[in-house]
Amino acid sequence: MKTFAFALSAALLATSCVAQIPTATLQSDAAAQMPALEKTYLMLHQAPELSRQEEKTSAFVASQLRSLGYQVTDHIGKYEDGKPAFGVVGVLKNGNGPTVLIRTDMDALPVTEETGVAYASKVRAKNAQGEEVGVMQACGHDIHMSAFIGIATELAKHKDAWHGTVLMLGQPAEEVIQGAKAMMADGLYTRFPRPDYVLGMHDFGNIAAGTVGISSGPMMASSDSITVVFHGVGAHGSQPQNSKDPIFMGAEFVTLLQGVVSRQISPQSPGVITVGTFHAGTKNNIIPAEATLGLTVRSYDEATLKKLLDGITNAANAVAVAYGLPADKMPTITHPESTAPTVNDAALTERVRKVAIATLGADKVLPQQAVMGSEDVGFLTDGYKIPMTFFRLGAGDPAKVAEAQKKGVALPDIHSPLYAPDYKPAIETGVVTMTAVAVSLLQ
Repeated sequence: MKTFAFALSAALLATSCVAQIPTATLQSDAAAQMPALEKTYLMLHQAPELSRQEEKTSAFVASQLRSLGYQVTDHIGKYEDGKPAFGVVGVLKNGNGPTVLIRTDMDALPVTEETGVAYASKVRAKNAQGEEVGVMQACGHDIHMSAFIGIATELAKHKDAWHGTVLMLGQPAEEVIQGAKAMMADGLYTRFPRPDYVLGMHDFGNIAAGTVGISSGPMMASSDSITVVFHGVGAHGSQPQNSKDPIFMGAEFVTLLQGVVSRQISPQSPGVITVGTFHAGTKNNIIPAEATLGLTVRSYDEATLKKLLDGITNAANAVAVAYGLPADKMPTITHPESTAPTVNDAALTERVRKVAIATLGADKVLPQQAVMGSEDVGFLTDGYKIPMTFFRLGAGDPAKVAEAQKKGVALPDIHSPLYAPDYKPAIETGVVTMTAVAVSLLQ
């Protein structure tokens, strides 16, 4: 009887537990991968592609996953305007168990690089408006993709350490907050296994390379793009009395927006309205008939967002009425882009934090505060029905980060033309941490 009980216990243990990859092995593997991953990083950094144009980048990511034995499907995604996207999914099945999705973004920004590094991007391309712009991986998606390939390599190599299904997802168009939504619209979770967990990470230059930042709850804000067009009456610049000047209206509208945030929103509910573009006119002695402003609105909750959006509408209409415009000349307000806040599931994030501490050490796992930047990775949670943890990956030179913190100054960070991350330790830390986290969930 005791022999049977012992055998049964051993069998249950064998089927319910899998030996995880020792940290020393992960670190050794990641270090061994670094020459190839550095080559990958430099190639991706020098060949960036704008949002919705990631054809070559997507093909490269897909080819890397195929070479590792993943079942790969590419060209996944359907944008709201009907155009196809360059999403990639690699599936690796390894028996029964949970399904874990690991996501990387792939697109670059319309930024002309000014870092001065030998491998700086010199690429120029046409944006959606047909304008020629410089292109740079100024948000570190080249770090994300390089680590992503390293993680995929480790999971394929160490299949004895986990059971279940891994979905490696390469997402396009993150910078215009369209890619995750496009992949969901193309039946992501009907065409592929629905994940039990969604994992992602993002590099930051103000966090020391070799560390990660992990906290639960809201980590990034919602982001809503708003376009406001003031319809005025044009006139000669010498005869302003014959006009309804949309530039003047737009300028007053910008000022009124500050009151929306400071006087209509509670100080305990963060909100931001940024006017990023203001286009009007063709010549300095002509008062134009229209002015177009591009806004970004950020918040952490629906109630605050509604107040901000209502405030924008009210302010725009109030300005138009004040300048005597009729009802058919009220401003045109459109809402072309939006994404929900990035919210880390509390229970999953605590598991991730413990694994990260066990892997890197407690001094390398830093608590984080929410920021007003935004991401579209939240769409992959299917309305927060799937637990997600999205952690921050340090990418700043540790000495420079420490000195900047001491002096209270800011380092060039993501979206800056001067952003030059300490990419080697960032990539290596991303591979080690995310692999350890994924394996811990695939038990």
